[in-house]
Amino acid sequence: MKTTTLLRISSILSLLFWAGHTLGRPWTPAKAADAQAVVQSMKALSFDAMGSSRSYWDFYYGFGVSISVYMLAQALVLWLMASMARTDAARLRPLIAVFALTHIVNAFIVGKYFFILPLIFSLVIALCLILTFASARRTVATESAAT
Repeated sequence: MKTTTLLRISSILSLLFWAGHTLGRPWTPAKAADAQAVVQSMKALSFDAMGSSRSYWDFYYGFGVSISVYMLAQALVLWLMASMARTDAARLRPLIAVFALTHIVNAFIVGKYFFILPLIFSLVIALCLILTFASARRTVATESAAT
């Protein structure tokens, strides 16, 4: 499969991952009374954080929103990289490797602290990016052989 196509697939999977994460907000799946008590405690306790009054809920929710922003940026960057891959896929290999390694590490984190669906997304995106990395190498070899 072409590097461009694999990057587009990775981008679309990343966009779906972003959508699932963002639509899952406020990221508190348990609706039981004891779980809601924890959320209320997180909202109630405020403290000084470098001159700003914040609660644990502010940090929890803010990190979730920040992650959504970065996930969307990743999807967009992968889409843009696909366009660049048409002319020089080899130069993208270091960036592809960074994204692939990030998803591999993220899979370990998600497996330890979260649940199966984001783990599947991280692993599938990582696999797609590993295939993309290999495809970009083949593109270089093909281009070298043609000249």
